[in-house]
Amino acid sequence: MELKSVSLEIPGGANIIFGQTHFIKTVEDLYEIMVASMPLARFGIAFCEASGACLIRVEGNDEELKKVATRNAQAVGAGHTFFLILRDAYPINVLNAVKNCAEVCSIYCATANPVQVILAESSQGRGVLGVIDGFSPKGVEGPSDTQWRKELLRKIGYKIS
Repeated sequence: MELKSVSLEIPGGANIIFGQTHFIKTVEDLYEIMVASMPLARFGIAFCEASGACLIRVEGNDEELKKVATRNAQAVGAGHTFFLILRDAYPINVLNAVKNCAEVCSIYCATANPVQVILAESSQGRGVLGVIDGFSPKGVEGPSDTQWRKELLRKIGYKIS
């Protein structure tokens, strides 16, 4: 068995939801979740089929983001994983709906940060051991950092003034 690290591609202004699922209809169900939850969001979805033809299934409403999702699926190459790249929405807007999708088993990350996927590769294929999402902490927030965080959440509309 060999361990590998693969960096995911996340275009500027986009976010990714990366997870594990278990059924071919995942791409269609995630498509429906996206258009029902955030009709103006732009997105691309790629799903790595783990049996039968073992194809990467692709859906979405944005050709660029569909290509990015596909490239991520090709780079990771682990069965039953999915890559949802979104713009004009944040993961927080759709994450609960995605997690409640009947086929979705787990979410590895939902982020705009740089992501490295840690893989194990055997003679059968690849599996995801985990992800490195962003960077290590540089310290503990102090009073000015707390004030900045609270102001940011109010500025972007996630907390009441």
